[in-house]
Amino acid sequence: CLSTKKVVMFLLCSHLSLQIQFADQKQEFNKRPSKIGRRSLSRSISQSSTDSYSSAASYTDSSDDETSPRDKQQKNSKGNGDFCIKNIKQADFGRREIEIAEQEMPALMALRKRAQGEKPLAGAKVVGCTHITAQTAVLMETLSALGAQCRWAACNIYSTQNEVAAALAEGGFSVFAWKGESEDDFWWCIDRCVNVEGWQPNMILDDGGDLTHWIYKKYPNMFKKIKGIVEESVTGVHRLYQLSKAGKLCVPAMNVNDSVTKQKFDNLYCCRESILDGLKRTTDVMFGGKQVVVCGYGEVGKGCCAALKAMGSIVYVTEIDPICALQACMDGFRLVKLNEVIRQVDIVITCTGNKNVVVRENLDRMKNSCIVCNMGHSNTEIDVASLRTPELTWERVRSQVDHVIWPDGKRIVLLAEGRLLNLSCSTVPTFVLSITATTQALALIELYNAPEGRYKQDVYLLPKKMDEYVASLHLPTFDAHLTELSDEQAKYLGLNKNGPFKPNYYRYVWKQQLWVWTINAKLGIYVQLYTYVFNNY
Repeated sequence: CLSTKKVVMFLLCSHLSLQIQFADQKQEFNKRPSKIGRRSLSRSISQSSTDSYSSAASYTDSSDDETSPRDKQQKNSKGNGDFCIKNIKQADFGRREIEIAEQEMPALMALRKRAQGEKPLAGAKVVGCTHITAQTAVLMETLSALGAQCRWAACNIYSTQNEVAAALAEGGFSVFAWKGESEDDFWWCIDRCVNVEGWQPNMILDDGGDLTHWIYKKYPNMFKKIKGIVEESVTGVHRLYQLSKAGKLCVPAMNVNDSVTKQKFDNLYCCRESILDGLKRTTDVMFGGKQVVVCGYGEVGKGCCAALKAMGSIVYVTEIDPICALQACMDGFRLVKLNEVIRQVDIVITCTGNKNVVVRENLDRMKNSCIVCNMGHSNTEIDVASLRTPELTWERVRSQVDHVIWPDGKRIVLLAEGRLLNLSCSTVPTFVLSITATTQALALIELYNAPEGRYKQDVYLLPKKMDEYVASLHLPTFDAHLTELSDEQAKYLGLNKNGPFKPNYYRYVWKQQLWVWTINAKLGIYVQLYTYVFNNY
């Protein structure tokens, strides 16, 4: 019949088309280089791909040049050599990373625009010790646009993006950092930032308290000219409160870590996204069904738990604070002691800011191939030193991934040698860091310009009005429109129409969305979403 003829003709045409296609492919194959030629082509392609330094590439880059940056003489294109980095030739790639970061940091860019006429940090000499990434570079260049001079070191030996450090050095900044520093290099870089002839810092921007500690230890007289300290980490803030309690804090300090814009955004939302990124890049682990214990249920712990639960992991929580512990229970997590679950869990994550949270006894009892990592700032939470013994074998399997092997063959997977996972092994969301960096910049401006006597030798929180201002600078990104109070409404609430809108004791609520998938056997559709809202203490 006619339809049968059509089918036969279609099959014949298809067969002919395939033969022609195969002949073309064979001809194309014969045109390709010989074995030697293909090798050189492969090298060419490989070389071109490694010539581009992205933020991801910097975490896995292994340079053939093993010479320590301390032994090199480097100068930028203007002849300036007041820096110590891995390779100044990477500056162009770093500049590209910084320009990309600028697009996701609207508040800092807005600060630069508003400061074109005035320079609120004119005369400020800021010495900084933070993670040296593209986001930090945007902050440093913003401080410079506001009138400050900057010298910078890294607060973590693994988190520096070498290409970004190169771009900063090329731009005239005194930067002393490279990825993979030794402990000796770390303190040497901090000292080079501080101890320089003809330059005396008058502001400190710290992350972890190491810079502040070094100045107190080596150059205490410098504090006579320092106007203030801005600190953004749990660990560093804890050190400042210790100094204040002992009567040894001789300048005002701003606790940025506990500002609303740092706690509720950087600590929670940043860690919620970056914990998965860091684990995936280093281990390729599948989270569904894995048993995970998260030590600490502060903002960092909350973010980690929410992300892991959403991926289908079974999550346990350890906590010392009964309020945070109750929150964990209300959020659906099982509250345990570490030794109760240590034999069965697949992943251990520390988020406490404390020391010796995971000790050798815990490590000995872990199951084979258990992944161990830290999301706190310092490398004190996991007792890594106890693993450096003759009976245990260390095997480096990837960048920042070590297998520690016991005599019976059991091994654990240790990430970043117990240091901060997300910035050591992956990247973090730029937009969230924009919020933190803007908070740091405003804290520096506040302390530097405060009239004498406003701040005593103590630790202060960022004024609520500034917290609200930081948030407002980021709203245009979402095309968000704030409602304005009428005069009558403002009078009724007893508020200024321009804020602040909440008292200092107000606990901002947070949302955790729990997706409940109900699958219809025939249609396979999702039918319900529950949202629970709790007070976040």
